[in-house]
Amino acid sequence: MTTEARPQAVAVDDRGFPRFWDAERETRNPAERDRIVLERMQHQLHYVYTELPFYRRLYDAHDFHPDQVRSLEDFTAKVPVITKKMLIADQREHPPFGSYTPEFAPGQIARIHGSSGTSGTPTMYAVSHGDWQRAADVHAMAQWCAGIRPDDLVQVGFPFGLFFGGWGVVQGAERIGATVFPLGVTDSERHLELITALGSTVFSATPSYCIHLLSVAERLGIDLAASSVRRILVGGEPGGSLPGTRKIIEEGWGAIASDAGSTSEMYPFQTSVGCEAGTGTHLITDEVFTEVVAVDDLNTAVPVGERGAVVYTHLWRASQPMIRFAPGDETYLATDPCPCGRTYPRLPEGILGRLDDMLVIRGANVFPSAVETGLRTVPELGPEFRILVTKAGALDEMTVEAELTPRAASEAVDREELVGRIEDALRRSVHIRVPVTLLEPGTLPETTFKARRVVDQRPRS
Repeated sequence: MTTEARPQAVAVDDRGFPRFWDAERETRNPAERDRIVLERMQHQLHYVYTELPFYRRLYDAHDFHPDQVRSLEDFTAKVPVITKKMLIADQREHPPFGSYTPEFAPGQIARIHGSSGTSGTPTMYAVSHGDWQRAADVHAMAQWCAGIRPDDLVQVGFPFGLFFGGWGVVQGAERIGATVFPLGVTDSERHLELITALGSTVFSATPSYCIHLLSVAERLGIDLAASSVRRILVGGEPGGSLPGTRKIIEEGWGAIASDAGSTSEMYPFQTSVGCEAGTGTHLITDEVFTEVVAVDDLNTAVPVGERGAVVYTHLWRASQPMIRFAPGDETYLATDPCPCGRTYPRLPEGILGRLDDMLVIRGANVFPSAVETGLRTVPELGPEFRILVTKAGALDEMTVEAELTPRAASEAVDREELVGRIEDALRRSVHIRVPVTLLEPGTLPETTFKARRVVDQRPRS
């Protein structure tokens, strides 16, 4: 589907384009959408049980049969989850793609990508031509929601290689009809130079890298807020929907930031995308159904607004479909109306963090994203920080090291007062006292893709 072939919506935006990529789908009554979702669930369950040995073994072992699902509530309560460890083990026994993948005839696979495994052997993902083409439409719809249009020039700062990386950004922008500049991972000065040279209007990378570029631009005397970039599309890690992080990106770049989410297992389909209204990320639930469930019981839904574990399901993908995949992430839902007019549910703060990244410090559950939320409220701090975890007796302890901005480092700031303000900000976001150490700019490694914030110094048993 192209922008020319798609029927024009009545409402247009301030650039003269339709407000929606697919108005009927994006503004559908939620009850009608749920009916469609249930039909697709039932179809997928019967498909995987009949055609894919991995699912038949799993479901038989749990005394589950697809006929038992007659409602969305049945789906959550009765269908077993799958995890990355299960997928890795199955691919090891049934290489190269696992027994949750159909038998492909020559020429049926459009793309092969992969993600890292615990043993260093990548998990392989095969995508059929039909699924790859459908994914392009979904990415286009998501990016349209983020404000990307055919007259944009999209500069991509995600890597291109084994990982899915920035391929979804390229897919969606190409389907929209925008100009795509897939520069990938290169030195930061080069990205800034080419934004200016080409007049790029959209920049896409991880939120950490977008903030890192702000510090590089400051060092080079470049005012990114005055650049041609008017939209930022971030993803690849938590943080893009956190209010403090989003504010720094938007004010520093002088652009609207939108957070786009997915995982390697759910690709090539977009699971969520932030809209220009700034209300969080919309979940494209009629493509990838998203549940928020109890952390200690993945078959129990939690009320809207309550934090829980995320579970995803491909409703249309036939090649390597993921049915109730639990990636180990935490978030919460919102279903109140969004000013943009889309009726999809939302994640108000995106993905909050990985459950296995959660630290238990003096009885409190602490996510690195919560630390970031506190630090981003302090203007004297630069983009880089790290969390040091140690053990004092029987208790885990945490210290935060944070770099100053070059300006703060060169000025005669009261560092004792600054540390007090930072610790107060962390107390509000983390709910415990966290000691802070200030570092000079450039002390920590620069973030060029995904940030690694936690340094575990606890003795190994």
